[in-house]
Amino acid sequence: MKSEYSQLKEYIDQSEKTVAVTGAGISYLYGMRRFKQSVGRLNAGRIFSAQYIRKYPERFYEVMKDSFLDATFEKGPSAVHKQLAELEKQGKLYGIVTQNLDCLHTIAGSQNVVEFQGSFRDNICIECGNLCYDYTVWNQGHMPRCPKCGAPIMPTSFCTDAKIRDTVLRENMKKAIDMIAEADLVIVIGTTGFRSNEYLSKMGPETKLVQVNPSETEFDRIADLNIRADAAEVFDAVLNG
Repeated sequence: MKSEYSQLKEYIDQSEKTVAVTGAGISYLYGMRRFKQSVGRLNAGRIFSAQYIRKYPERFYEVMKDSFLDATFEKGPSAVHKQLAELEKQGKLYGIVTQNLDCLHTIAGSQNVVEFQGSFRDNICIECGNLCYDYTVWNQGHMPRCPKCGAPIMPTSFCTDAKIRDTVLRENMKKAIDMIAEADLVIVIGTTGFRSNEYLSKMGPETKLVQVNPSETEFDRIADLNIRADAAEVFDAVLNG
């Protein structure tokens, strides 16, 4: 086993509370499309409006399908998602903080997941405001509808009603901050540091931070250990080495 992998395994074995922070890298590398590839930068605001969804619900669904849903439900979790779920099952990982919307950590079996950008399991009806906490509604082959009034639903984090959206995202970020504040080991995987100044704001001064990422990021300067390798390879070694 490479020395960096051995060091990470030692950190995990000695840790009482390890938290993983994951980003787009663990999803895009296996086929998740970037949203802007599907709709373009200028169209995003229009497509996420209740007015657009009300008028073109199936078009909205096709954009979501192309950007996220095909990879989520047809390809399923990547090796890294499954490895992190296994670490949690073994009691070696307390929880996951993720910027990803795709619910793949949950699908892989992880139980303690905070999605600070929201996700497809946190939805709202565009007409009556009914909340729907179920990602499987997006796996029916058509635009999901509110069980109360029949109107289309959308991920709450996409909602153009700023009061609703910001309340949800603020609550999610607080959960992320609180989880990381309790950790004695934080492992960041496949993220360049989006909103890291917020979720790391209360990380303890003695908490170790490890980065697993083939590329340089803003974590380089603060990490106790930088591992420049594919995350699936790294965690395979940690689990089986």
